[in-house]
Amino acid sequence: MSGKGLDDKRNVNERHDVVVAMSGGVDSSVAAALLVAQGHRVVGVTLKLWGGDSDSGCCSVSDVDDARRVAQQLGIDHHVFNFGDEFDRFVVDPYVADHQAGRTPNPCVECNRHIKFDRFFRRADALGFDMVATGHHARIVDDPARPDLRRVGRGADGAKDQSYVLHMLDQDQLARLVFPVGAMTKADVRALAADLGLRTADKPDSQDVCFIHSVGGRERFLGDRIPLRPARLVDETGVEIGTVDSVEMVTLGQRRGLNLGGDANRRYVVDIDHASATVTVGERHRLLVDEQRVEAVQWSAGPEYGASTVQCSAHGAPRSATVEPIDGDASSIRVVWQEPQQRVAAGQSVVLYRDDMVVGGGTAGV
Repeated sequence: MSGKGLDDKRNVNERHDVVVAMSGGVDSSVAAALLVAQGHRVVGVTLKLWGGDSDSGCCSVSDVDDARRVAQQLGIDHHVFNFGDEFDRFVVDPYVADHQAGRTPNPCVECNRHIKFDRFFRRADALGFDMVATGHHARIVDDPARPDLRRVGRGADGAKDQSYVLHMLDQDQLARLVFPVGAMTKADVRALAADLGLRTADKPDSQDVCFIHSVGGRERFLGDRIPLRPARLVDETGVEIGTVDSVEMVTLGQRRGLNLGGDANRRYVVDIDHASATVTVGERHRLLVDEQRVEAVQWSAGPEYGASTVQCSAHGAPRSATVEPIDGDASSIRVVWQEPQQRVAAGQSVVLYRDDMVVGGGTAGV
C-alpha cells in the first residue's frame, strides 16, 4: 500500500494510538487504512452531529453504517460519539442567528473549530489517544522560516484542498494531528480504496451543508426557525425595481435568484440594509474595494503582518495583499489588496497564507 508515515516530520517507525474521525466517506476510509498499514493502533470514530433530516451531507444513518463497515474491513474497532447538543449550540444555532442578523456564515469552519478539533480532541485526550487523524485534504508541514513551528499546508490536490477550513488550528493541535491523505490526489485516494475493496471507493463526495435538506433547502430550514421577511430590490438611485422573498436569504455579490426577469444588464447585490429589508443591486465594479477588514483573527503561531496571500472562499483564487494590524490589536486586521477585489460578505472566512502555508484567518467584518 502506498502512503507515507504519520507525516513528514515524525519517525515512520514510531507506533501510536490513533483515533480516526470516519465520516463514512472515501477520504477518511483511506486515512484509516493507511494508518493501519503503517502499524499504528487505530480506532475509528464517527461523530453523530445532526439529528434532523439530511440527504446532502455527512450525518446520515447510512454514513455511520458505511464507516462501521469499513472499520470491519480494516479490522479496527469503531465507535460513535454523539455531539448533537454541541453541534446545535456551536454550529446550527449560530448559522440561523447569522442569517437573521445579515451575516453569511461558514458552518463547516465552525464545525471544525468547535466540534472536530475541540470537542473531539478533548474526548480523544480523555480516552488516552496519542494522535487524532481525519480525512482532510491538507498537509501538516514544517515552516522553513521557523523550524520550531508547524503549519497547515495546502493539500496535494488543488481542486480538493481544504486548508481554508482548517485555518483555526494552533500549534498544540498541529502537534497531534494527522492528515494521511493530504499528500494524495482524490483520484489516487479512490484508486487505493478500490484496490483495498473498501465499500466507500465510489461513494460521491458530500455536498453542501450537512443539515440542509435538498427539498426546500436553506429557505425551508431557516423559515422553520426564524421569520423570513420579504425585501425591496432597488437600484443604485433608490428606485424600486422588484422584490425578493427573503432578505435573510440574500448575500453580498449575489446575482442569481433576484427575480429581475429579462434584465439585460448583469446586476449584483451591492448592499443589504437588513433593518429596512432593502437590497441594492448594481454593476459588479460597485463591489470592488481596496481593503477588507477582518475580525476575530486566530494566528497559527502569532501575528504575521506584511505581504500575504489571501483566500476568501473554500476554493477561491488566492489574491496578493498586505496585512496590517488595526489599533495594535492582533485579532483585528486590515487586508490591503494589491489590486481591488470584491468585498467579502460579513461572516465569511478570510484566510492568510505564506508560501502555501496557513498563518491565520478570521471573519470578514463590515
